[in-house]
Amino acid sequence: MSPDSSILGISAAITGGIQLLGFLVAYKLQTEKFYDILGGFNFLVLGIYSAIDGEYPGGAWYDNTRKVCATVIFSLSRAWLLLFLAWRAHERGGDARFDEVKDKFGMFLLYWFVQGIWVFCISLPIIFINASDKAFDGLSVLDYICIVAFAFAVVFEIVADVQKAVWVKAGRQGGFCQVGVWKYSRHPNYFAEMLQWWAAWGLSFGSGSGWGDAQWWVSILSPVITMNILLNTAGTGVANANGKNLKRYYDHYPDYARYRKETSILIPMIGYKYVPMFLKRTIFFDFARYEYRPEEASSSMNEAKKNNDATS
Repeated sequence: MSPDSSILGISAAITGGIQLLGFLVAYKLQTEKFYDILGGFNFLVLGIYSAIDGEYPGGAWYDNTRKVCATVIFSLSRAWLLLFLAWRAHERGGDARFDEVKDKFGMFLLYWFVQGIWVFCISLPIIFINASDKAFDGLSVLDYICIVAFAFAVVFEIVADVQKAVWVKAGRQGGFCQVGVWKYSRHPNYFAEMLQWWAAWGLSFGSGSGWGDAQWWVSILSPVITMNILLNTAGTGVANANGKNLKRYYDHYPDYARYRKETSILIPMIGYKYVPMFLKRTIFFDFARYEYRPEEASSSMNEAKKNNDATS
C-alpha cells in the first residue's frame, strides 16, 4: 500500500511552522545565527514525527528494520549537520550571506522559505518510509545495499568535515587541503552528501507499491535537489568552490594544478589522471565550467572594482 499522505501534509505544516517562527524571531532580533541550526533541528523533528505517526495497528515502528535503519541513519546525519553548522557559525561569528538581507522583511523571509522547501524535500524518502503501512516482510538485497551506502556516506562526510576542520585549525598547511580523504577527492563531503540521498531514495523503494508508485517517484526530489544545489547553484557547493574562485590557488600554490589534474572532483579514487577527459566531463561531473579561466577572473575583479568605485 502507498504511504499515508496525511503524514506528508503534516510534515509540510510542521516545517512551515518551524521556519516561520524562526524567521519572526530572527527578524525581530536582527540575527541569522540560528538559521542553519533550525534547519538541522527541522530535519530531526520530521524524522521523529514521521516515525511516531507512521505506526499502525499491528505494525510497530521498531519491528520494521527498514524504518528503524532509515530513521536512525537519517537522524545521525542531520544531528551531525546541526552540530557542524552551529560550530561553523560560531567560528565565523555570523554568516555573510545575510548581511544585506536580514533587515529586509520580504527577502529575509524568502531565505527561510527556501530553507523550509529544502528541508522538506530532502526528508521525503524518510517520511515516505515511515509513513508506509506496507507489511514488512524482511529486507531485500536492495535494502541492504542502500542501508550500507547510506551509513557509509554519513560516516564518510563526518570524516571529511572533521579532517578539513582540523587542517584549517592547524593553519591550512600547503594552502589547499590534501589530508585524509581529501587526497582522493577535491570535494569528498559533497560526494558523501549526494550519495546519502540517492541511498535513502533507493531504500524507500521497498516501502512503496513498486515502480508505479507516484509518491516514491516524488521523493526522488531529495537526491535531485541535493545534486542541483551542490553542482549548479552559485554561491554554494562545487559551483562556488571552482571557476573564478580558484584564482587564489593558481596564483599562490604551484602544486594546485597538478593536484586538480590528478584528483577526482567528487568520487574518491586513485588514478584519476588516467581517466579519459570525456568521462571526466560526463559521469565524473568534472564539467568545463568549473575550470579556472584567468581572463574571466580578471574581468570579474575589474567589474567588482568598478562597482566599488561607483558606490564610494
